Amino acid sequence: KFEFNPKVGIDNPALTLTEDTDGEGVGEPRFYLLTKETTETFGFCLHEELGCQGHVIRQIELGGVAQRRGLQDGDRLLQVNGHFVDHMDHLRVVQKIKASGNQVLLAVLDGDSYEAAKSLGRDLSQLLPDDIRPRLCHIMRDKSGFGFTVSCPEGTKGTFQLSVLQDGPADRAGVPPGSWLLELNGDSVKSYSHTQLTKKLKQSGNKVTLLVASSAVEEFYRLRGLRVTAALADTSRLPFKARELHLVKGPAGYGFLLKEDDCSSGGVGQFLWEVDAGLPAERAGMKEGDRVLAVNGESIEGLDHEQTVHRIRAREDQVTLLVIDPASDEFYHSVGFGGSALAGE
Repeated sequence: KFEFNPKVGIDNPALTLTEDTDGEGVGEPRFYLLTKETTETFGFCLHEELGCQGHVIRQIELGGVAQRRGLQDGDRLLQVNGHFVDHMDHLRVVQKIKASGNQVLLAVLDGDSYEAAKSLGRDLSQLLPDDIRPRLCHIMRDKSGFGFTVSCPEGTKGTFQLSVLQDGPADRAGVPPGSWLLELNGDSVKSYSHTQLTKKLKQSGNKVTLLVASSAVEEFYRLRGLRVTAALADTSRLPFKARELHLVKGPAGYGFLLKEDDCSSGGVGQFLWEVDAGLPAERAGMKEGDRVLAVNGESIEGLDHEQTVHRIRAREDQVTLLVIDPASDEFYHSVGFGGSALAGE
């Protein structure tokens, strides 16, 4: 049995969501957005149990965020931040939750419905929406502009729908036609008038980052009273990427030093320094100043220097590191998407 108690915590009651089952056959999945402070926990354990299929919610803390939101003992976890996880290795699912940081969106199915669906041979992924993640899109202006126009109902604030020029900068950056604008350069547009939004766009210069949601995704969150945030976003279309480095130790070692230092985004992180020319680290693409996000596929969120070094040394002759360069790290922080969350992608 594997137990996991995520170290994260409190939620805004306005984000509560429950969905009733139909009372017949297989019930409907329920969605919960859990938000925490760093020192708190989500208030549940995730078990893998003999003779019991799936990732099982257990040990729900009395008065904790999981109980307040409505998670039930025996619920099966189907989705983490829009990723279907029922088929995944248990440790990988645990890592995804840990990498979520202070906020996670879970989809669960009650235990009886889960067992019934399995016995019927149903594909549980078909019970869930195709895509419930907003998108972060980074747009570079060209001679035609940003490649989108904004419409807003007269006399309203914060409701902006985008028309996207085919093959223009916004289209190439992944902005869905007809999508709704939620954030501009990391700031909510909820209180903006059309005039204020236009001014902010002009102040953005030659590049702008938008958090957008298609009509279907916007409706999904609106009907459930959930606020869409960048922490839940699909980042696959961004030019800023974490990099996976696979190192095989040579006679002189890996050829880098690890040091703990302050992050520009706050808190502390584990950084790579003194990368030796010609040794495995440099050949794998390591750069001085890269921050380590994960070691051998597991997030190091919350680990100190000594614990991280122990993870790196766990395999005698090789290690795989997920790292992010300073510019990309700063970008994700500026739009409210913690770089460490990329370890769960």
